[in-house]
Amino acid sequence: KTNPEMYTKLSSNNPIDLCRYQVVNCYSGRINLINSGGESTGKTDLTNAVKTAVINKRAGGAGLIMGRKAFQRPFNEGVELINAVQEIYLSNEITIA
Repeated sequence: KTNPEMYTKLSSNNPIDLCRYQVVNCYSGRINLINSGGESTGKTDLTNAVKTAVINKRAGGAGLIMGRKAFQRPFNEGVELINAVQEIYLSNEITIA
């Protein structure tokens, strides 16, 4: 059972808080949360993927699925995008908030 306050008083509209809620629903992190990267939207894909990866990592998530954003573009751009996301998860400077 849940308490309605978990949607108001105990959380916020901050994307990290919303992602934390997903982590908690994965048996309090015992099952890793991997977010979907979403569809390719064009020029903002790199920025969106990096932002999503930072939010996921800071909330306690374990990864980001990089399908369409990486593979529906020229090879070099796809590799750059995947490398940028990998660097976030490998970085010791980006920690759980």
